[in-house]
Amino acid sequence: MFAIIESGGKQYRVSEGDLVRLELLGAEVGQSVDLPVLLLSGDSVKIGKPFVDGASVKAEVVSHGKATKLYSYRYVAKTNVRRKTGHRQPYTEVKITAIS
Repeated sequence: MFAIIESGGKQYRVSEGDLVRLELLGAEVGQSVDLPVLLLSGDSVKIGKPFVDGASVKAEVVSHGKATKLYSYRYVAKTNVRRKTGHRQPYTEVKITAIS
């Protein structure tokens, strides 16, 4: 059984026991969160409009962190314009505990 959930404007395919990195959530480590279900697959497929009624995915927050640094470089020829910037996206790692 798997489910398609939505978090931070993105969709993820999850099964019970998976570790997933989501956009930063405002939950403490060890706290349980409920995630909205867009599609639920098992014996039969249920598709939500936009969410599946009565379905829920429970997840436990494992950790918070930052992803690896991504660099962006801008260069304009013949004008001595050079700019290098970096970005580290924060994330929350959750473990899927139950799909119902």
